[in-house]
Amino acid sequence: MSTTTLEKTEAGPAPLARPARRTRRRGERGPLGAALLHGGLTVASLIALAPVAWLVFLSLGPEKDDYLHPGKILGKATFSNYSFVLQHTAFFDWFKSTMIVAGGTTLIGVFVAATTGYAVSRMRFPGYKQLMWVLLLTQAFPIAILIVPMYEIFSQLDLIDTYWSLIVINCTTAVPYSAWLLKGYFDTIPFEIDEAGRVDGLSPFGTFFRLILPLARPGLAVAAFYNFITAVGEVAFATTFMLDDSKYTFAVGLQTFVSEHDAQWNYMAATAVLIAIPVSVFFYLVQKNLVTGLTAGGTKG
Repeated sequence: MSTTTLEKTEAGPAPLARPARRTRRRGERGPLGAALLHGGLTVASLIALAPVAWLVFLSLGPEKDDYLHPGKILGKATFSNYSFVLQHTAFFDWFKSTMIVAGGTTLIGVFVAATTGYAVSRMRFPGYKQLMWVLLLTQAFPIAILIVPMYEIFSQLDLIDTYWSLIVINCTTAVPYSAWLLKGYFDTIPFEIDEAGRVDGLSPFGTFFRLILPLARPGLAVAAFYNFITAVGEVAFATTFMLDDSKYTFAVGLQTFVSEHDAQWNYMAATAVLIAIPVSVFFYLVQKNLVTGLTAGGTKG
């Protein structure tokens, strides 16, 4: 036996190579972090859905006092509340009025907010910064203070009990926020696009409508959704300015189920569920652009 053979025998088998340790990428969560994240999101989702599910559940109770004994609703659940609201109330008049007010607020409000946001984003005129702060300052006044002077103004203009009064009022509420939102979105669109439009012979309005607005579609979707839900959910001005019950919006129509000594909670719950349908449909139509618009400010440079 040679010396080389003895040395190999005494040395023993070669040690096994350890597997390379996987390096976690930057921003990648570990198993515990992922579990906590998904658990937190699940809890948050349940908290958000719980009031909606509870409202739907109460709408199935046939009696107005069933909300006091929710455990008994399962044994007598019915859709009679929905049929009553649709057949024996002015629900469709409320629906028409709400769509007119919400549609007008959305169209006019988004147009005014888009032109304002674009002007402040692209043009440098005296007081452009102060203009945006003034718009923001208008949100600081409570509705209770504004109702009386606004009522006097609209009375002199003969706009009480008209849809235009609510459209204008809702625009004054929604436009300032929408203008700030769209101004920030327009800031993410390169100035070179405006310059290219002018080189091609477009006027400033042509550049705005033909080049900028198509690129700003996600931001416009966010502004449109905000204007829409603002008009649908507004209560104080709609209650004060609308005198004809055929022109009530959904928010005012809900109050007809409440009197000084009685409250029909089952009908209110059913009506609230029905009100959520047009809002959900509008959200479905704009959801793709809505998500993009909400995240565009952090993803575009």
